[in-house]
Amino acid sequence: MKTIFLVTGAAGHLGNAIVKKLIEQGQAVRALVYEEDETNGIFDPQVEVFVGDVTDEQSLRPFFDVPESGSVKVIHCAGIISIASRTQKRMHETNVEGTKNIIALCQEYAVDKLVYVSSVHAIPELPHGEMIIETKSINPDLVVGPYAKTKAEATVAVLKAAEARLDASVVHPTGIMGPFDYGAGHVNQMLRDFYAGRLFAGVRGGYDFVDVRDVAQGTINATTLGRKGETYLLSNRYFTVAELLELFHQVTGRPRVKTMLPLWFAKLTAPLSELYFKILKRPPLYTSYSLYTLSTNAEFSNLKAKRELNYTTRNMEETIADTIRWFKEQGM
Repeated sequence: MKTIFLVTGAAGHLGNAIVKKLIEQGQAVRALVYEEDETNGIFDPQVEVFVGDVTDEQSLRPFFDVPESGSVKVIHCAGIISIASRTQKRMHETNVEGTKNIIALCQEYAVDKLVYVSSVHAIPELPHGEMIIETKSINPDLVVGPYAKTKAEATVAVLKAAEARLDASVVHPTGIMGPFDYGAGHVNQMLRDFYAGRLFAGVRGGYDFVDVRDVAQGTINATTLGRKGETYLLSNRYFTVAELLELFHQVTGRPRVKTMLPLWFAKLTAPLSELYFKILKRPPLYTSYSLYTLSTNAEFSNLKAKRELNYTTRNMEETIADTIRWFKEQGM
């Protein structure tokens, strides 16, 4: 029986990586993109591209209306990722109401599987020294920041639907980096600035960073191996910012960043940083919220994903080298 994969947020970093892997594996793919997304040259010609907005249910119907008989699996990546400190109305509409629209259409069109790409930020934090594992106790009131709260609320909606008839699973990626990032997310932007000699200091703290290709494959695996109503952490390992910058140096040969600012000092300048990058129309390298994240417990266990989804991770040196190579190929 033929399987058709419907991927939302397909022009985004993870969505693009998922589409590429599905095509490489010989799958039929429909890609949902937002009307403002730049898609020229992004997708393989075999990909069916649909323009729609997850906040507008009617605009999604052509995407869901699959004429062929067969298995339909939906990977819901669409969402607004932001480290901004203030709540954004558009982010709530997209991340929460958009996800509810996807759930409703999955139910209406009787899709065979929904995999929702949540975030580790949706999981309540634990004190330092405690390993964070999967939990069904997701509550927007127990997480910090507007992005985390919207992802938690959307995750709750997916898990409630899974308690009924919808076969749905949730994956929680950590900090994604790697190639195929046309929008240049925050970690990749830091790598680009380092390579160009524009990064003069780092900050203390750290996080769990993972290759986008590993998250993509783990997400695809969840469409067949993910159990109904279950959640999976797609993490790699914890890196301090200093360790990551040292790897940047070792892989690229560019000069080391030797200055590491204490978090308290960086937090003082964070509001100016957000304003500065807003004027430049570029994503800020750090904000009060991202600095808060770098100070929290980021020890995530991926044992469940490895056991149930055959999830694997690669070393960070490979990720950095491949990302630099891809940016050069794109003239970025």
